[in-house]
Amino acid sequence: MKKVLTKDNSVTFHNKEFDEHYHSLTGAKEEAVKKYAEPCRIAELAKSQGEINILDVCFGLGYNSAAALDAALQSNPDCIIRIIALENDQEILDQAKNLEVSFRNYELIKAIAEKHKAEKRNISLELLFGDAQEKIKEIDSDEILFDAVFLDPFSPKKCPVLWTEEFFKDISGLMKKGAILATYSCARSVRENLKAAGLEVKDGPIVGRWAPGTLAVKK
Repeated sequence: MKKVLTKDNSVTFHNKEFDEHYHSLTGAKEEAVKKYAEPCRIAELAKSQGEINILDVCFGLGYNSAAALDAALQSNPDCIIRIIALENDQEILDQAKNLEVSFRNYELIKAIAEKHKAEKRNISLELLFGDAQEKIKEIDSDEILFDAVFLDPFSPKKCPVLWTEEFFKDISGLMKKGAILATYSCARSVRENLKAAGLEVKDGPIVGRWAPGTLAVKK
């Protein structure tokens, strides 16, 4: 697995199987903050609700969750945060355990990468390891509903099974009314599948590329 330095001096890796990088080369950390934590309004929710539940699909190096932790705790240090992450690649989790990253709460990411669980005062993280299509069905909507979803698989072309209407319906069923799903893709098929899953679709931010990402809101 090849280590790559992105333009904002944060590290990503290249996956040989999918022949894609785990993050945008214009800035891996920037992407986590600008495409996921900010458009999902993590800081605002931490202050207004005092409690946040996040679903992180395709956890990877955990940058998206780390950006969310930093934003939430800076806004409200007493915010109760629960993150459930889905990942099936132990190799990328092993890389996370050894990284030195500028996210303030990355030690929690290292802990979940190693033990698949991490807790600290008002924070609880759990990683469900395996096929995301199967693992998402293990999450009980009677036990938890999510305020935000980070959808960050490899591209629809390379990993189509995680961009289907069926998978999006499973995600939608776990979202609170008004919850926001953020993803980097703006592909027409992705947006149509999100709409078919009962989500309202709009443009996300343009960060490091010519096209916007996508935000999908639970009606």
